[in-house]
Amino acid sequence: ADRLGATCAESEELAAPLPHNSLRDLYWRMTHASMRLGSKLSTGVKLGFDTGFDSGSTLDYVYRNRPAGKGALGRMIDKNYLQSIGWRGIRQRKLHAEELLRLAMAHLRNQGKPVRIVDIAAGHGRYILESLRGVEPLPESILLRDYSDINVRDGSLLIEQKDLEDIARFVKGDAFDRNDLATLDPKPTLAVVSGLYELFSSNQMVGDSLAGLAAAVEPGGYLVYTGQPWHPQLELIARALTSHREGQAWVMRRRSQSEMDQLVEAAGFRKITQRVDEWGIFTVSLAQRIQ
Repeated sequence: ADRLGATCAESEELAAPLPHNSLRDLYWRMTHASMRLGSKLSTGVKLGFDTGFDSGSTLDYVYRNRPAGKGALGRMIDKNYLQSIGWRGIRQRKLHAEELLRLAMAHLRNQGKPVRIVDIAAGHGRYILESLRGVEPLPESILLRDYSDINVRDGSLLIEQKDLEDIARFVKGDAFDRNDLATLDPKPTLAVVSGLYELFSSNQMVGDSLAGLAAAVEPGGYLVYTGQPWHPQLELIARALTSHREGQAWVMRRRSQSEMDQLVEAAGFRKITQRVDEWGIFTVSLAQRIQ
């Protein structure tokens, strides 16, 4: 599906430049320019251009959902930006991830197993840390990982702010390094991958990452993972926004839910349940490692 098929063709079309000075080309260039102008006033839009609209820093700003900017106009632009359907869906995805994290922790406790969490691409780790509200006892350990030095720095600060240094730490790591993931220490009983695989079209990369996690998570442990089977703003994202990868265009290949679930199953997990937002954009699923 990542080499042939509708979603592959769609992503290739979005990655291809439009005919120069065609109406669509002019429209998206104007849209990009207007957002650049908005970044002079809106804190969130500026952060998106500075770090990537798919970055951990941007997502943490979206989670907090507090409009900020220069003057009343800047705050109004920022509020409109934060209320876009994509960002509303992201905030609902956070709530669903927290719900399934608490469900997985409860299952582990009921089975008499320790709760050792790893998130392999945590951003700032907010949804992991905020899923612990009201949870007793707390997990034995939480390992947050990310490739970005900025995310490691800001995520470590968030751990301190929430007084979780005794159980949580943040380290730099590659979410696609199969061998590194397979030797995680301590061995996780609950692995999390949120908002990562949607950014990469290659099923080989995703499969390697999941295989590494399957080797790390003992049978009976759990995996929380996200999907994005549909998005109403794919062309806006590809033509007008920039990614965390050195300002390149942010082109996503959608995966059907069945495609994502098959990748998870092939790695050695059995899906248990799923949540989806009211628009059908973002899914969060819970799976269990099988023998």
